[in-house]
Formats: sequence, C-alpha cells, structure tokens
Amino acid sequence: MKFSRWASCAVIAGAMIGPVALAQSDGDITAAQAELPRQDLIITGADKVPHVFSVEIAKTSREQAVGEMFRTSIPDNQGMLFVWPYPQISQMWMKNTLVPLDIVFVGLDGKVNAIEENTVPQSLAQIESNGPVKATLELNGGVTAKLGIRVGDSVASKALPLKS
Repeated sequence: MKFSRWASCAVIAGAMIGPVALAQSDGDITAAQAELPRQDLIITGADKVPHVFSVEIAKTSREQAVGEMFRTSIPDNQGMLFVWPYPQISQMWMKNTLVPLDIVFVGLDGKVNAIEENTVPQSLAQIESNGPVKATLELNGGVTAKLGIRVGDSVASKALPLKS
C-alpha cells in the first residue's frame, strides 16, 4: 500500500487511518491495478539532456494506495506519478511491490527534492521525502543512477501543478 503523510499532527493521524480504512472497506489489495492514464514527464539535469518518461497518473486514493503493487516489471522509460492535492511530506512503502523502485520526490519548486534509489521489494520500511513536496514519482530501480538524475534536476509535466 502506498500512502502519504501530511505535516500536521491532526492530518498525519487522518492520513494514517485513511489507507487502513480504504483497505478494509475495499478488501485486501491482491492484484495489480489496470494501467492508469498516462502523461509525459521530463527530467532535465545540469547537462540540459531531457529524460522523457511516460508516467501513469495515480489520482484517486485507491489508485495511490495500490500504486505499482504486484507488477512484475516496469520499463525504464515508464513510471507512476502521485500528484498530491497540496504540498506535503510524502511517505511511501514497498508492501506488495515486487520490483525495486527509484522513488523521486518533486519539490515545490518543480525540482527533484530527494531520491531513494533501488528500494527493497516488499519492505515495510518508511521512505520519506526530504520536506514538503508536490508529487512523488516511482521509476524502475536503477534508472536514476543510469541516467544521472540528481537532486536539483528540473521536473516538468502537464500533470504537475504549476504553483504549489
């Protein structure tokens, strides 16, 4: 289950209860979700080389909770984007996620705020953004190192809000 956590205590409690209630009301998540609508996303570093990805957009709580669970592969040029309704601390885990991911946190300025590379499949360890972000991007594990994507690189997509 993927989930995020807000910065304030009251909202943190609600966010932590929300995914649990979702899982209970909809039954346990036991299979990958159907492919979601896609948008192009471009990450450009200091070298000015654009790296283009076709990303699924996880909009609803259910889509975000399921994320990339139970998928057995993710092409290097694809991923999933979680756009948060407002700037927040993003917290993810790898429960039922079968492949390693690079988790890229997109800061309020539209730049890579933090990267967690090659996350451990099925781990319950919390993976948290380095401060408030407007989106979280999941890519195939190892892609960020392979392409030289780093903190501070620019992220652009029609799916991302222009201002936070």
